[in-house]
Amino acid sequence: MKLQVLILCTGNSARSQMAEGLLRTFAGEQMDVFSAGSKPSTVNPLAIRAMAEVGIDISQQRSKHLNEYLSQPFDYVITVCDNAAETCPIFPGKAQRIHWSFLDPAAVEGDETAKQDAFRQVRDALAKQFKTWADEIAHTSPVGV
Repeated sequence: MKLQVLILCTGNSARSQMAEGLLRTFAGEQMDVFSAGSKPSTVNPLAIRAMAEVGIDISQQRSKHLNEYLSQPFDYVITVCDNAAETCPIFPGKAQRIHWSFLDPAAVEGDETAKQDAFRQVRDALAKQFKTWADEIAHTSPVGV
């Protein structure tokens, strides 16, 4: 059985969406990865573009409310923004909570280049954190747990 992972952020529009795409890529067949938010909106086009630059297509992902997952058991619930960490509900089962804070790239002001650069920086920071974590889990969790 695959590990079940839920990644939360407030809007489920950028950080959690990029993290979902990255972790799906890194985890391969070891994990089922989902993302959601407490105030979902739409997937940010700059997030889609930043991910496409590294060969990961998140254009078909959609912004979802965390209520869609309240009845689903998770092994890990990961928050990627401080607001989500504070408002995240208790999930049923044995979910281990992890919090990693990342800058909101959608909050960066400036021209299109500055905004896209912010998404790239957050994408790269997410990639580093989630790749390290996925590698650690692969070495500590027996398959079928």
